[in-house]
Amino acid sequence: MILYCAADLIWASKIKGQADALGVPCRPARNLEMLEARLVDSPVRALILDLEAEHAMALLDRLRAGAKSDAERAIRVLAFGPHVAVDALRGAKAAGANEVITRSGAESRINAILRG
Repeated sequence: MILYCAADLIWASKIKGQADALGVPCRPARNLEMLEARLVDSPVRALILDLEAEHAMALLDRLRAGAKSDAERAIRVLAFGPHVAVDALRGAKAAGANEVITRSGAESRINAILRG
């Protein structure tokens, strides 16, 4: 399963729509409680994070600094944000995101993560 946290309905719809088109199970994780529930109920292989989402960095911190197992540490994290949000992009990379990209490159990379 792929999890996603999006700042708005447009990005949530894009991610979910691409996942559905590929036949990939994909569910939202908008906050820590949702993330915890998803980690318990299904094997998660990736998390797509919109860095403008309210809880994005908390979710990333939970998967990296607060990982409870090797399986959690192995979850691939793709973080994306506006090109002007340099501090947020750098912060996500420093916090352990596997890939950090700008919004302009997000759609093509999201497809790769969903397929991967």
